[in-house]
Amino acid sequence: VCKRMDLVCQRMLNQGFLKVERYHNLCQKQVKAQLPRRESERRNHSLARHADILAAVETRLSLLNMTFMKYVDSNLCCFIPGKVIDEIYRVLRYVNSTRAPQRAHEVLQELRDISSMAMEYFDEKIVPILKRKMPGSDVSGRLIGTAPVPGPSAALTTMQLFSKQNPSRQEITKLQQQVKANGTGLTALKREISELRIKVQEQQKQLQDQDQKLLEQTQIIGEQNARLAELERKLREVMESTVGNSSGSGSNEQSLRKRRKAVEPPDCPRKSKRLRNRK
Repeated sequence: VCKRMDLVCQRMLNQGFLKVERYHNLCQKQVKAQLPRRESERRNHSLARHADILAAVETRLSLLNMTFMKYVDSNLCCFIPGKVIDEIYRVLRYVNSTRAPQRAHEVLQELRDISSMAMEYFDEKIVPILKRKMPGSDVSGRLIGTAPVPGPSAALTTMQLFSKQNPSRQEITKLQQQVKANGTGLTALKREISELRIKVQEQQKQLQDQDQKLLEQTQIIGEQNARLAELERKLREVMESTVGNSSGSGSNEQSLRKRRKAVEPPDCPRKSKRLRNRK
């Protein structure tokens, strides 16, 4: 193989992996900017599946970075699985161009298969050869007489250059299991939080209904008290009118008796004088 062509292809593969990382970050920022802040509202949002697919792609990119970039930074090889880059681009373009994508496991099935096969083959077949070429003390040393191959960002490069152990397939599998377990626990926690929020909303609604009923009952009691006061007032007026009539009839009878007594005594003496004159 032409050495110049080999170097050009290596640079293209390395730059392709870096570009697909930047493209994924851009897509993820755009989707997150459109999602609501509340986690309960994100589930029913139209971009919920977009966010799930991008999160799964981010996990896959992290695993690929851990597997390949240590040796890429040491200039021992390039990012070999170019088909994985093409598949990541296909998934990201599908997410950007589709309003209602399929479920994450359906979209990412091919990416998971080919990336897992690439990492497994790299760990089993290529890493033992590369370890023989690695300097014992200077992990970050460059091969003499070869042009530098562009690598990832400075912070990520520094962390990976100082790592002394190569991540084995078992460690990657454990990491995947931990990620899945954390995702399952997070999903269950989100479900519990949503259920608690629903219960709190129901309790608040019940309290509002009880307050409304209490207000209605208070109004009814006030109306009844007003009616009772009106009835008491009318009853007092009836009693006062009855007492006034009874007292007036008694005084009339007494005045009649007095008149009779006052009239009777003068008549008696007159009759007696007449009788005397007759005699």
